Amino acid sequence: MTLLNLAKLPITTIDLSPGSHLLINSVTWEQYEALLADLGDDRHIPRINYCNGTLEIMSPLPTHERPHRIIAHIVTTLLDAQERPWEDFGSTTFKKSQQAGLEPDTCFYIQNAEQVRSLMRLDMAINPPPDLAIEADLTSKTTLNTYAALQVPEVWIYDRGHLTLYLLQDDGYQTSTTSRVFPNLPIATWIPQLIEEALATGTSTMLRNLRRQLSTATPSNPTEH
Repeated sequence: MTLLNLAKLPITTIDLSPGSHLLINSVTWEQYEALLADLGDDRHIPRINYCNGTLEIMSPLPTHERPHRIIAHIVTTLLDAQERPWEDFGSTTFKKSQQAGLEPDTCFYIQNAEQVRSLMRLDMAINPPPDLAIEADLTSKTTLNTYAALQVPEVWIYDRGHLTLYLLQDDGYQTSTTSRVFPNLPIATWIPQLIEEALATGTSTMLRNLRRQLSTATPSNPTEH
């Protein structure tokens, strides 16, 4: 089946089990954009990424939403405590013409927050990429390749209780134990603990506890009581 035929069919005809993904090769940029236009903005369907001719359709797990939303709350709490600017662009579709298109679980502009704060739409030809992207549960090598094409400096991937930090280098992403966004915080070990606390006591309770800790702790040891 060609993508042009695929674009004319209801996306629900693609039967993907939760947590799986489908790769379609030899897809043109024009076909990818035609599919996005056909599906529209307000859609509750599997996520769609595109990277240099490969279309990826992913079906998130039923528990997919909660972890990345909890992480997003943690990120904004940390940034507010540090009195740093931020803009949350959620799952905005980012496209680099003829090369890549991607919908992150959520993403933030931090260093470049002031440049994009008034924008409702982004053009990767003139606007910077997000400073931080966050993914939960369902990712692949294609996803990281797409982020690399978009030049996103830092990507966090949370999967089954573990957080992996990817920092963009000249030769692609490399894993790291230290975040560029929060270099003085033990993000890789801390985020999973805070998610576990949120699931046990409630996100609002966890965030209130976090704010209290941040108001009294030293920057290098924010989780000490």
